Amino acid sequence: MTNETDFNDGRFLRVFIQHEAALRAYARALLPDWHAVDEAMQEASVVMWRKVDQLQSTDEFLPWAKTVLRFEILKARRKHARDRHVFSNELIEMLAEEGLEEDQPFAERQRALASCLAKLSPENRELVLAPYLADRAVTEIAEQSGRTVNSLYKRMGRLRLTLRRCIEDALQPVPAEVPS
Repeated sequence: MTNETDFNDGRFLRVFIQHEAALRAYARALLPDWHAVDEAMQEASVVMWRKVDQLQSTDEFLPWAKTVLRFEILKARRKHARDRHVFSNELIEMLAEEGLEEDQPFAERQRALASCLAKLSPENRELVLAPYLADRAVTEIAEQSGRTVNSLYKRMGRLRLTLRRCIEDALQPVPAEVPS
């Protein structure tokens, strides 16, 4: 039987793969594009592999991995610091801390998002997902849909707000019924 503190290669890989989607989502929230996310994930995974002996149990993996990833994200952000469209390090630190303290499990939020996306019309769902599913600029999407870029941004903003409210509602605890 494998000891809880013994992270052999197979055990590390299983735990890493189990949490990879949550780690990618965390990195994407803090980095400007998917290429930067891939680079940060690759560097962080090498560091995690080397330092896995720091872990005491699999329950500690995700918070520990997010901490390792956060340092790689900060390194990547320093490389991109000259870009005027990049958030300040202070804001990134604040967002990273919030990501470490999240109380809603990632899988639960993912299910709520999927459920809320399913409630959108196919056209609205395609529109809200288009920038994430393909490397298409909003201007290209606007041209293809026959809308102005400004109207598309406004519509996407309203759809995202609708999704956010739906997700928040879905994640609210259901009050227990009071017996009569």
